[in-house]
Amino acid sequence: MQLVVGRIGRAHGIKGEVTIEVRTDEPELRLGPGARLATDPASTGPLTIESGRVHSGRLLLRFEGVRDRTAAEALRNTLLIAAVDPEELPEEEDEFYDHQLMDLDVVLADGTEVGRITEISHLPSQDLFIVERPDGSEVMIPFVEEIVTEIDLEEQKAVIDPPPGLIDDRAEIASSREEKSPEGFSREEGDESA
Repeated sequence: MQLVVGRIGRAHGIKGEVTIEVRTDEPELRLGPGARLATDPASTGPLTIESGRVHSGRLLLRFEGVRDRTAAEALRNTLLIAAVDPEELPEEEDEFYDHQLMDLDVVLADGTEVGRITEISHLPSQDLFIVERPDGSEVMIPFVEEIVTEIDLEEQKAVIDPPPGLIDDRAEIASSREEKSPEGFSREEGDESA
């Protein structure tokens, strides 16, 4: 099975290093020196990682055969793809690979069907499930434990406990305002001076 583990960003310096947008929870395993990665577009690869380091919070990689800024810049926006055994599981119990989550049924705790996961969007702050509803519409569910309470791979389902308004239009609106006017102000009917 093929998994996207990163995307090459801009060149860094003049010796062929590039910034990497990491798309794996296991960068030390997938993006370590010696790793040979397929690419999209395929014409730019495969690429073998020669060295890597973290600089100012960003992963920088150098690939074999890429020795200058021009060659590094030519790789920009290339996706890095690792071959992964489909039976392989992440090290942590509560972590999942995207392919394990795709097509899971999304249900509420009471079993009410919400839809099916069709895409997983990896944002800087959190991951989102893109869920296709039975009527064909889509809803985005943040993949956080307060909302996604259970992932059951055997039953092929994700159980959610969404806050009001996340999956429907019936949001609860709390207001501390009273329906009456503030104290000390009254306007009589027919009173034109205000």
